[in-house]
Amino acid sequence: MTELSNVTRRDFGKAGVQSLLTLSLLETIFARDAWAANVSPITAKWLVGLNELAGDVKEQRISQVAWQKKVEELYGQIEVDELMKFVDFKNLTKDLKFVDHGARSLRPKFPDVEGLPKELVFGKQIFAIKKGQSVVPHGHNNMATAFLVLKGELHGRHYDRIEDETDHLIIRPTIDAQFKPGGTSTVSDYKDNIHWFKASSESAFIFNIHVLGCRPGSGLPTGRVYVDPNGESLKGGLVRARRLNYGEAHKLFG
Repeated sequence: MTELSNVTRRDFGKAGVQSLLTLSLLETIFARDAWAANVSPITAKWLVGLNELAGDVKEQRISQVAWQKKVEELYGQIEVDELMKFVDFKNLTKDLKFVDHGARSLRPKFPDVEGLPKELVFGKQIFAIKKGQSVVPHGHNNMATAFLVLKGELHGRHYDRIEDETDHLIIRPTIDAQFKPGGTSTVSDYKDNIHWFKASSESAFIFNIHVLGCRPGSGLPTGRVYVDPNGESLKGGLVRARRLNYGEAHKLFG
């Protein structure tokens, strides 16, 4: 009788756990469906347009500079609150721990959107930055990227990349401004290539997309090129900025 009772209790326990797991799974599915159902037609259309633009610049149907202009216009058409709902910002940032140097990269998942392929042309992330920390100054090769501030305030700076030297880049300041929610900026090989964003509020969040391989045949990797923009002043407002490695950049500016 005791052995039978133990088996019954054990089986009942397993069934209870399985039921709880099933219930949890169903709740997750329903929550995801509700999330997808709440995507506004404007947001869905906006995302499809963003992906089409990414394809255009990647396949060189438009120039990188033209892409910058068009994506900034497109960014201006989306309500920040709607985009935050779309990326499930509340759950994405729940129990978030900021890094001590630089920015933490969060990877949002998009709900299914009619007309949007499963594999997007662009990559996406959200930078989470606490006060005084930065998306450290860096440029890119063979890449087009765009920022949209979701929350908080940042001091943003951009520089044109004029010339590459072995240990330095010759750069020219182009943008020096405070960015608030809805603020946008873009980067390409040809315009505003180097950027640096420092959080001035308690925390700040930036939605970022990036399109790789926009300059085929360049032979350049798509990774970051870290620099110190506080370099030697040259004629014509130019600066000779020393190249940095990852550790140096985050120690100086992170």
